[in-house]
Amino acid sequence: MKVALVYDWVDKWGGAERILLALHKIWPQAPLFTSVYRRQSAPWARVFKIKPSFLNKLPLVGGGHEIYSGLMPMAFECFSFDDYDLVFSVTSALAKGVITKPSTRHVCYCLTPTRFLWSGYADYFKNKWMRVLARPIVSYLRFWDQVAASRPDAYLAISKNVQKRIEKYYRRRSEVVYPPVDTEKFRILSSGLQGKGKFFLVVSRLVPYKKIDLVIKAFNQLKLPLKIVGTGREEAKLRRVAKKNVCFLGQLTDEQLLRYYQNCRAVVFPQEEDFGLVPLEAQACGRPVIAYRKGGALETVVEGKTGLFFERQTEEDLIRAVRKLERIEFDPIVCRQNALKFGQRRFRQQIEEWVKKY
Repeated sequence: MKVALVYDWVDKWGGAERILLALHKIWPQAPLFTSVYRRQSAPWARVFKIKPSFLNKLPLVGGGHEIYSGLMPMAFECFSFDDYDLVFSVTSALAKGVITKPSTRHVCYCLTPTRFLWSGYADYFKNKWMRVLARPIVSYLRFWDQVAASRPDAYLAISKNVQKRIEKYYRRRSEVVYPPVDTEKFRILSSGLQGKGKFFLVVSRLVPYKKIDLVIKAFNQLKLPLKIVGTGREEAKLRRVAKKNVCFLGQLTDEQLLRYYQNCRAVVFPQEEDFGLVPLEAQACGRPVIAYRKGGALETVVEGKTGLFFERQTEEDLIRAVRKLERIEFDPIVCRQNALKFGQRRFRQQIEEWVKKY
């Protein structure tokens, strides 16, 4: 079976990119079609044969794919998949809009219905004038997105949370296949070395919806050590807010990140995510999670066993959760056992069985 993978844009590193690498292990010969490929900011993608769209040759594309949002639909519609038996698109935006012949199956692994058009519209367009200026292109993209959503032959959702959104916005049914966490790479310290941990940890891109500012403000009050892994456009602003107990570590390799997971007191996960691999990576390392009680974390964190939830995205609620966690001893083995339910072997088996069945 000849397989092609499709992804929105290859220009960063995060949870979706880990999914693509897991799919590469299943179909190592499958090329990766995408709208824009920025080689320098996506070294993880060098294992793939990348096939970017015509957008990759346009000026200024290196500054970000957003400037060509209006051309993205055309970029995906221009690809030809006539030589492939299966197209497997991974998308939180427009990659599901590729056009295939009836003889080619198209399965969409949906990370979420296009966030900036639907569930996240209010967050992306908070500025009144930006909302007014963007209205024509948003209207066009919403129309196109719903047309494109009818093109895949079948949908897989990364969580029950996303499954509901697919039905709400696209009127399509889907099956849930949870993304994989690398439980071989992210592992627990030997029992003799496993301590309580002296610092709290955040692992995230530094962008507004991740709510890292909330964590920093809470820990400014708590005066407890907080380490932040990740980079993003909010970094300078967040550094100005942070006090001396907050340390920014930048982008780390997985080997470096592993040490911080293994030695932290707990990972703080303040945002609403479609799924979220960070809580599972933490649990795979035997560490509990403090998570906002919404989104994918509800499907991966077991309250009182592998972590705690806080109800509202406020400093007060997060501070209460941190103080409560300080009084509880979490069993590292229980945390890891929960993460093992989401391992790579399970993911590969489900994907292969599902494609064979379909």
